[in-house]
Order: sequence, then C-alpha cells, then structure tokens
Amino acid sequence: MKIKLDENLPASLAETLRQAGHDTDTVPEEGLTGQPDQMVWQSTQQSGRLLITQDLDFSDIHQYQPGTHHGILLIRLAEPSRSQLLMCVRQLIQT
Repeated sequence: MKIKLDENLPASLAETLRQAGHDTDTVPEEGLTGQPDQMVWQSTQQSGRLLITQDLDFSDIHQYQPGTHHGILLIRLAEPSRSQLLMCVRQLIQT
C-alpha cells in the first residue's frame, strides 16, 4: 500500500509501516512541514497515496468526498499518546 503520514504522527510510524511492506513517505521527509493542507493533499494525490492524519480539516466530506481520492485515514483517539497511535495504526493496517 502507498501511504503518506502527516506531520502530526510519530516519525517512527513510517519505519513500522515500511517494515510491514508498505511504500511510506512523510510530510516532513518531503519538506512540506507547516505547509497548507491543500499542498499536502496535492502531493498525496499526485503520488497516489492514502493519507494518515490526525488533522480534523481532512474530515470535511464536502471537500474530500469519499470515492474521489486515494483515501484518508483520520485517527482520533481519546488518549493520543505515541504508543496508542502506533498500536492503533498497526492494528488497522494488519486488518
């Protein structure tokens, strides 16, 4: 699977996904840290990737209509610690 991790996720998650066989890049690796969401979105779509993020701006289904893009995984946890985020994404990717 081709995945892009937003800047609000732990960098260690990229390596975890790569070890699981996923083609993973990150917003910081591409020099997009701090850039507007639209720039991140354009980069994600141009490279045909699923975006994994915690940014609620990407939850707007009017702007990001389901079925019109490569996918968004919006993660919202009650207690968003690094370990909880890693565990959650690992479980989702495995299923």
